[in-house]
Amino acid sequence: MINFDAYEVWFLTGSQHLYGSETLRRVDEHSRAMVEALGGSGRIPVRVVWRPVLTTPESIRAALSEASANRACIGVIAWMHTFSPGKMWINGLTALTKPLLHLHTQFNRDIPWSEIDMDFMNLNQSAHGDREFGHITARLRLPRTVIAGFWQDADVQERIGVWARAAAAVADMRGGGIARFGDNMRYVAVTEGDKVSAEITLGLGVNGYGVSDLAEVYDTVSPREADRLVHEYVEQYEFDDAVSRDPAQMARVGVQARIEIAMRRFLERGGFTGFTTTFEDLHGIPQLPGLAVQRLMADGYGFGAEGDWKQAALVRAMKVMATGLPGGTSFMEDYTYHMEPGRCLVLGAHMLEICPSIAAGKPRVEVHPLGIGGKDDPARLVFDGAGGDAINATLVDMGDRFRILVNEVKAVPPPSPMPKLPVARVTWIPKPDFTGGLEGWILAGGAHHTGYSTAIGSPHMEAFAAILGLEFLRLGEGTSIENFKRELLYSEAVSRSGARGAWCGSR
Repeated sequence: MINFDAYEVWFLTGSQHLYGSETLRRVDEHSRAMVEALGGSGRIPVRVVWRPVLTTPESIRAALSEASANRACIGVIAWMHTFSPGKMWINGLTALTKPLLHLHTQFNRDIPWSEIDMDFMNLNQSAHGDREFGHITARLRLPRTVIAGFWQDADVQERIGVWARAAAAVADMRGGGIARFGDNMRYVAVTEGDKVSAEITLGLGVNGYGVSDLAEVYDTVSPREADRLVHEYVEQYEFDDAVSRDPAQMARVGVQARIEIAMRRFLERGGFTGFTTTFEDLHGIPQLPGLAVQRLMADGYGFGAEGDWKQAALVRAMKVMATGLPGGTSFMEDYTYHMEPGRCLVLGAHMLEICPSIAAGKPRVEVHPLGIGGKDDPARLVFDGAGGDAINATLVDMGDRFRILVNEVKAVPPPSPMPKLPVARVTWIPKPDFTGGLEGWILAGGAHHTGYSTAIGSPHMEAFAAILGLEFLRLGEGTSIENFKRELLYSEAVSRSGARGAWCGSR
């Protein structure tokens, strides 16, 4: 469902005619070599496309306008090999609608101390050519990412790869949409939000559909189709004996298969990239979607429970950024705490809908009463989450801006088995520590619904926020709660001033 083969970033090199044709020939040669190396590094997940060296205002505007109009192009990397006067870039940069990465590097790693002359100096001017470009992008208040370092270094290439993943998530979001089956859970604050502002700021369409619309598709799914999918379940997952040996329970599994087929058809027909459900609105559907949601998430769809469309959008973006990386990404909820001194933990789970991509082992199909919603017992996948470094992220509507809040966590095995808990779950330690992670999250207004990932980290989320102009806050290793409080006060002050920057997308 997520295909990076369709995406590319354009590599634009700035220069001018002042230095003569021989210098421009070498600029061309060097930029081609850099593109070939970056594209072949294996660290950048999309194609890196070389574009002709830019030397005039007309060629710059044409290239950036073309990039903005090209569907495959998800971003632009700009590098000034020589000095490229900033005023030449104004009209082009103001026309650019794609993410911008300013790569501050130079072709040669070392200064040839015994051989350096003015010809070398005229050719290798990135040290001040990029400063001129940096000035004009700052003067224009352009959202952009700046990466400095030698272009052949692994860490530089990896940072470019992080930006490219974020740019891919932005491109996917601007072309995607969230289908809301039913409305938000009644009286809940954090699952609400301004959907018009979301479309303006994020480029994401969020629209509601009656559950009866889904029920109509559900009614068209044949028993044979459902049986084939149940057979796939049997091959892919473990089955609880109480389910596999009971025809009535297997029939309940078949209901989830019908729901999955119906949801998949609905989403594919509408071109949706994510969806929401709520247990308060199940008209025409026999069960709350559980196993069906888990499998759709595993295929790359974003999801939010209780109508939480913001988290559905965020989970989808995180899944796009995580494409091809080890680990998994899921919708999540901070459910309950273990507060034993020295062993404090968060237990993350949800009623049914945790993605099996984060499982530590083979998930098991179980059927249990739900206890809310007044519907039949739903089938779901039960498992413990894998351990390791992870992030918990949330997208919050603060009224005047959207905020992305990230808590870095350490997922650990639960201290004891949980044989009576019939849901997928994961346990983790928040950073910088248990109380600091919790206090910072509460102070920042973080939601109880999140996107959880063992595949990507804070740098991916920060790059994603920067491209969209969203406020970004991080709780992690080294975070001081005192400094975090000051950061919150600063954010509020800047927001009320009406200023706009890479950290905040005001409306």
